[in-house]
Amino acid sequence: MNQPGESLRDRKKRRTRAALERATVRLAAEKGYDHVTVEEIAAEADVSVRTFFNYFASKDEALIGADPEAGPRMAERVLAAADEVTPFEAYRSSVLAEITDELDNARDLWLLRKEVLMQRPDLLVRAFATSAESEQLLASAVAARAGLPESHLYPRLLVAAGSAAFRCAVTRWALDDNVALGDLVGDALDLFGAGLAHVPSHHHEGGTS
Repeated sequence: MNQPGESLRDRKKRRTRAALERATVRLAAEKGYDHVTVEEIAAEADVSVRTFFNYFASKDEALIGADPEAGPRMAERVLAAADEVTPFEAYRSSVLAEITDELDNARDLWLLRKEVLMQRPDLLVRAFATSAESEQLLASAVAARAGLPESHLYPRLLVAAGSAAFRCAVTRWALDDNVALGDLVGDALDLFGAGLAHVPSHHHEGGTS
């Protein structure tokens, strides 16, 4: 799916990156991750090894597949939401939009990636750690909408809880072929949303930085 305002060059770069990710995951699932080389990944994606390294520093990064544009994209959605939308609702809508755009169209790839990562706990930890930068951007966006300082506990807690909800939903999704990931994430966000849907007063800020 094309992104609004995306240039032809950007679109080609995104497709090349996606092709390299798919090749890495497929080969790792078929041959075992430790037996796959960068040369094989590049050949599978029909690009040069040099092109591979233009996108990823290693095959570890290609397997994890963290989209560097996801964080800025979601933060922008949070900030662009209508004025009457609460910070929680803006965050929830942003997350679900990202899933609809990027994940539901690649279910098989995500399941394969999860299968490979479960066999490599070290990479699984790194995969979750890559979300730290995106979480910070989202927390800053939530804080801006809430009229709170970035150091306040509310935006940090909302985004951290949302990330935990996402991971739980992905695990559940992997076990059931008949449930959409977006539905599961929406349900997970709603489970904790009742407690975070209202912005705390400024005077509750003490001790939260």
